[in-house]
Amino acid sequence: MRILAIDIGTGTQDILLFDTQELIENSVKLVAPSPTMRVAASIQVATARRRPVLFTGPTMGGGPCAWALEQHMQAALTAFATPDAARTFDDDLAAVERIGVHIIGDDEAARLQDVIRIELGDVDLAAIRSALTALGAEPRFDAIAVACLDHGAAPPGYSDRLFRFEHLRRVVESNNDLFAFAYRPEELPPYLTRARAATASAMSASLPAVFLDTAPAAALGALQDDQVAQAEQQLVINLGNSHALAFHLRGTHIYSLFEHHTGLLESADIESLCERLLAGTLTHEDVFEGNGHGVFYAEKVFGDKPFVAVTGPQRRKLAESRLRPHFAVPHGDMMLSGCFGLLQAFARKYPSQREEIEAALAGG
Repeated sequence: MRILAIDIGTGTQDILLFDTQELIENSVKLVAPSPTMRVAASIQVATARRRPVLFTGPTMGGGPCAWALEQHMQAALTAFATPDAARTFDDDLAAVERIGVHIIGDDEAARLQDVIRIELGDVDLAAIRSALTALGAEPRFDAIAVACLDHGAAPPGYSDRLFRFEHLRRVVESNNDLFAFAYRPEELPPYLTRARAATASAMSASLPAVFLDTAPAAALGALQDDQVAQAEQQLVINLGNSHALAFHLRGTHIYSLFEHHTGLLESADIESLCERLLAGTLTHEDVFEGNGHGVFYAEKVFGDKPFVAVTGPQRRKLAESRLRPHFAVPHGDMMLSGCFGLLQAFARKYPSQREEIEAALAGG
């Protein structure tokens, strides 16, 4: 079985073409610019040329593309967007209109002339297939597994940070396990609009698919590192380019977690947050008022000293930390931690394939 795993972050999209008949070390692996970085670059070209832009396509991740749009509007230039595309920049279309973007229907978008058209979307299977072909790899896969961070469609005026963290808390309260964050497309809550858009391409191709949030995906991947797996308890810290999330775990069972923004945290901040999490003294208000998302204690397990592991592209923030973390390298490749977690999630959601996938991950 061949599974295309795509872990979509703010800075990069990490892609793994996994074949259960091959050594995982020999899998095709790509670390490429993230979709939002690609869109941001297209906006910046339009801004430099002082041309209007038209956004079409599904809702995708914001961040860099939203910042580029803001600069475009500050330059007194014009932007149009179809409704789904516009929700990339804010779930509240009225808020998108307030920054000057014209929301138009598909028919009007098709008639527009003299605009730079920018197609949005977190998953571009045609581009991935083209890249695989150019590299001499067979662009065939039997299933797709996708990870991204979805804040969810918060009601107008409601904090998207709080809305996202309430989703994390609800999942853990209902089923205290990292695998609870994995969904088949038909299982996705309606408010996870980005996740639903990202998996829609797999559904249109009639391929089985799984969605998993990026942080649990990274944690599941880190747990495949031999040293991390052997520990009775783990503190897994995922330092992504945009978000930082730490899980206190016993295997995939969750004791507690917090989420923040990596760019706002120095090494000392991360150390303090982690130590206070383990001690039970970190409060939700501490994190939220510092522009983070929040903290949640699923079980009152305090004072333990779990094995500390760090993953993610910003992991060097803890290179000389007093936490003395292990730099997790599952299957020899840290940047693919999320993809390895996606493979495990797919195996759990499609039990008929579980034995085959897990045997290949184990090297057998």
